[in-house]
Amino acid sequence: MTVAVVTFGGSNCDRDAVRALSHVGVDAERVWHEDGLPSDVDGVVLPGGFSYGDYLRAGAMAAHSPIMNDVRDAADRGVPVLGVCNGAQIGCESKLTPGAFTTNASARFQCESVHLRVENAETPWTAAYDVGDVIEVPIAHGEGRFEIDEERYDDLVAEDRILFRYCDAAGNITEKANPNGSRGNVAGILGDRETVAVMMPHPERASLPDLGRSVDGQGVLRAFV
Repeated sequence: MTVAVVTFGGSNCDRDAVRALSHVGVDAERVWHEDGLPSDVDGVVLPGGFSYGDYLRAGAMAAHSPIMNDVRDAADRGVPVLGVCNGAQIGCESKLTPGAFTTNASARFQCESVHLRVENAETPWTAAYDVGDVIEVPIAHGEGRFEIDEERYDDLVAEDRILFRYCDAAGNITEKANPNGSRGNVAGILGDRETVAVMMPHPERASLPDLGRSVDGQGVLRAFV
């Protein structure tokens, strides 16, 4: 299996993603956005970083890169697609998933470890966990606040498309545990297909034992296996 990690100008987590995927047994390679997506790709990662310097707003310009047409076509064929941090912003901007990621409620860049509660364990991205499990992963973003209108938020809840919510270490969903002010403490969601997901926290930064931190993010990346 080969997973394409799409690199835009300003991406800085692409190599991290390749290494973390390799650690869980996934063949991954970086693909420059101008080169297009290989036709035989088995999965796609839109990695974190600051594509196009977050000009206009985070992910807005990368969403219009021609490779995103390839990514949408692959997603429509059922190819797994994961957007992380800036990749999540690109995913929303390109309509792979609903909603938007906007400036943190604190108006500050947030870089810290957070806890996430698994809301739906019946997806490829969460199959390694049980509902209610609490995992620890890092965040690093200035525009990570998930926003969506009330009707579409209700649809996400009704359709069980919320993957993770920010919580405390005991799994309680509280305002204090919400690092960026995301609606409903949402940290990750599904697109129209369960094979498409975006999340603001970084599972690839919680996957390598030699980093001396949690490896709870491995379960997300094992979706590609």
